[in-house]
Amino acid sequence: MEIDFFWIGLGIAAFGYFIGNGLKNFKNPEGKFLFDDEYPTLIKEKDLHTYLNLSKAEVADLLNKHPNAPKVELDGTTYYPYKPFMKWVTSTEIYQ
Repeated sequence: MEIDFFWIGLGIAAFGYFIGNGLKNFKNPEGKFLFDDEYPTLIKEKDLHTYLNLSKAEVADLLNKHPNAPKVELDGTTYYPYKPFMKWVTSTEIYQ
């Protein structure tokens, strides 16, 4: 009998957590949800080809032609912020 109350209490606690998490973003539909971190914030230059679905040579060619791509350099390593970089890639400015 005591174990039944434990599982009921655990279910109510989980229910409250998920409802509370949803209510935090009720008036902010662009808010962060539970599984919103599917993509990393920063991508190393050597891993960029994976996210663009291009070959390493194509990515190197793209970055050589467009040195103004959004990037961050930390301790000699070049990182590309995921959201700004994807917005830049899909914009028409790189096709001109």
